Amino acid sequence: MSDLLVERTDATVTLTIHRPAALNALTGELLEDLRRCVAEAAGDPAVRAVVITGCGQKAFSAGADLNEITALGADLARARELMARGQAALREIERAPVPVIAAVNGLALGGGFELVLASTFAVLSTRASLGLPESGLGLIPGYGGTQRLPRAVGQRVAAHLMLTGTRLSADRAHALGLTPVPPVAPDELLPTAASIAGTIASRGPLAVRAILRAVEAARDLPLDEGLSTETELAARAIVSAESTEGVAAFAERRTPVFPNPED
Repeated sequence: MSDLLVERTDATVTLTIHRPAALNALTGELLEDLRRCVAEAAGDPAVRAVVITGCGQKAFSAGADLNEITALGADLARARELMARGQAALREIERAPVPVIAAVNGLALGGGFELVLASTFAVLSTRASLGLPESGLGLIPGYGGTQRLPRAVGQRVAAHLMLTGTRLSADRAHALGLTPVPPVAPDELLPTAASIAGTIASRGPLAVRAILRAVEAARDLPLDEGLSTETELAARAIVSAESTEGVAAFAERRTPVFPNPED
């Protein structure tokens, strides 16, 4: 797994895409490794957040590996299988029960941008540049970009970006709501992502997981069904030992001590 570096610091797992010679391009195997590592991190009760980034300053990921794509030739079945596997990997990352933060340090194009869109949210370096340039190659985004980008920025903006291949600067991406925090200097990117992960780690872990489920419901369900999901999740939170500790700590003006979910 030399193309993906894994580091654990306190309650955060950092995954670094490590293909510098290929601008961190994503192969099918690498996407599967990302999926598996996120799943393993989420399965550890002591892990509260995952950060995904790319090695170096040039690229988060410049997209899908074109050598792998061109090797498919005219084999429709194999092309369909590659796209389906990539979509499934990103969908599982999107639905992870812990936050997945994309720390975007440079180019995030094609599949790299689609990985950003599948994350819980992104933190961008001022050097970040995001786009879906596939139409210029006679291709279209195939790892969920045509579905997630319109949901994030609206259909008209998304159509323009995909049809023209326009790249977004970090500032423009922030203005469009693709990142919740202003772009940061390159040397502050990982510290900022780690600080946000640390803030999340200090919150109630069951509450964090419930919020992620509720946000997923907002994304995938009609409003009434989403509200029903929220009702159930909120009620379970109210009667949990976690909320008992949180409310008591607030009343006593102390820092709450939240146990790991399976403790």
